[in-house]
Amino acid sequence: MRLILSIFTVSMLSLACCAQDQSEFKKETFISSTGLSLPYRILFPENYDKTKKYPVVLFLHGAGERGDNNESQLVHGSKLFLDPANRKAYPAIVIFPQCAAESYWSSVKVNREKMPLELDFDYTRPITPALQAAIELLKKTLRTEATDKKRVYVAGLSMGGMGTFESVYRFPKLFAAAVPICGGGDVDAYDKRVIKVPFRVFHGAKDDVVDPRHSRAMVEKLKTLKAAVQYKEYPEANHNSWDSAFAEPDFLNWMFANSR
Repeated sequence: MRLILSIFTVSMLSLACCAQDQSEFKKETFISSTGLSLPYRILFPENYDKTKKYPVVLFLHGAGERGDNNESQLVHGSKLFLDPANRKAYPAIVIFPQCAAESYWSSVKVNREKMPLELDFDYTRPITPALQAAIELLKKTLRTEATDKKRVYVAGLSMGGMGTFESVYRFPKLFAAAVPICGGGDVDAYDKRVIKVPFRVFHGAKDDVVDPRHSRAMVEKLKTLKAAVQYKEYPEANHNSWDSAFAEPDFLNWMFANSR
């Protein structure tokens, strides 16, 4: 009986923690130039002061969080930004757009009948409506909020990691740094336009959903372009390598130190 109560107590505390985390984000909806309705959550710094200029982070969730509600993604990605110490040390505006179930952050084609996923990268395809809307939302935030336009960052995991690579490819002058986690990108398309964007790439060596060879190939291509790139592969991590990445003690310090 005591064990059951303990488990129940822990579960309730976890739910309370998640609810509190989600309440920190202001929930809004953005209508893109094509008429797409893009729900999103946005986190403002504590004691938000419109006379200051804050860095901005665009955070792209994974494919499993597509649909109408990204609360599970907030649990994955928001812990880093919601930590009280980090909020004081790294005040920033963080945008969590919500990808619709029928859309995708990247133009990659996915064969879901094979594991690891069979991925066909080709950036000659049109930008997806979801990624276009997310970029439009980011640009709107840069215009209307107290932002430092030289310190704009993009990060994402899995599908969002692929979207992170593609965001930099399509909008290289927008971002000061990029953090793709367990994703990949089109090595044939990447060119010298991106060399001013520093990358920090993470992947799990035992990932059986997105093959780590996709990240390795992108890192090698970035190196040939003389881009600033760091790569860390966790030997024991599976597709949840973001847990290890977010635990890196200098994650935010590295990100926010970059400026265009």
